Amino acid sequence: MTLLNAEDLQTSPGRRARSAGARGLFLFASIATVGVSCLIVWTIASEAWTFASQVEGSQLQTIGWFPRRGMFDLSTLLVNSAQISVVAMLVAVPSGLAAAVYLSEYAHPKTRRVIKPTLELLASVPSVVLGVFAISFITPAVLSRFFEDINFFNKLAAGIAVGLLVIPLIASISEDALRAVPMALREAASGLGARKVTTTLRVVLPAAVSGLMAAIIVGFSRAIGETMVVTIASGGGDTSLFDLSLKESGGTITSAMAALGFGTDQVAGNDLAFQSLYFLGALLFLITLGLNFIGNAVVRRMQERY
Repeated sequence: MTLLNAEDLQTSPGRRARSAGARGLFLFASIATVGVSCLIVWTIASEAWTFASQVEGSQLQTIGWFPRRGMFDLSTLLVNSAQISVVAMLVAVPSGLAAAVYLSEYAHPKTRRVIKPTLELLASVPSVVLGVFAISFITPAVLSRFFEDINFFNKLAAGIAVGLLVIPLIASISEDALRAVPMALREAASGLGARKVTTTLRVVLPAAVSGLMAAIIVGFSRAIGETMVVTIASGGGDTSLFDLSLKESGGTITSAMAALGFGTDQVAGNDLAFQSLYFLGALLFLITLGLNFIGNAVVRRMQERY
């Protein structure tokens, strides 16, 4: 029997040097990531404060969003963003949940292997393509049949297109939540004589409700942060008149940021026009952060442990 001493257990100097180098590299990467994030937050916060400290209250309550003319009606962008996001969720939630239930509970494994990648392929479609699809098909071929006086650029078409973009996200997260439900619960319900649909609606869905709510909240955050679809389909540019009708055009927070960030003469005019870009970015950041906190609270409250 050979006895080992402390020297035998020590690693070679070269190996220790490589470990120290890897540790230093990963530490540098972590610090750089945090540093870049802090710089982004600081830039947005400082410029947003410049706008908030210099803008007058009367400029925030006007007929619409006209930054070059010194009219910064935030309610216009907030209402338009909320309308398009709600329309998108009305499209995405039923379709996404139905797809998730079918893939998780009813689809044959071979069918699932074909349908799920096909569904996720929709998420890889560039958002600009869906924006063009909205103005080339959704509005002229679908919505114009039901609304004769609908604007070519309108918030309803933008909401539908954003909903199509969010469907794969909700379906994927929801299916993962449904498949995480223990099979023992399904078998127990079947042993009691419950039909497949009863087991799905009365056992599986309630057991996965926390994951389903998380999918919906993530989808809503994705919808409210979409840029290109609403910029193209809703006619959202650097100006927007306050209008509650879904048949009319209207800019959102993200489309206004895109228009202001072009760096052209669109930001000429009022001195605070360009600073409003950072203020909108800070506002969108706070909205998204709030949705994340709400999502975490809902998931913790409704989470079931097995």
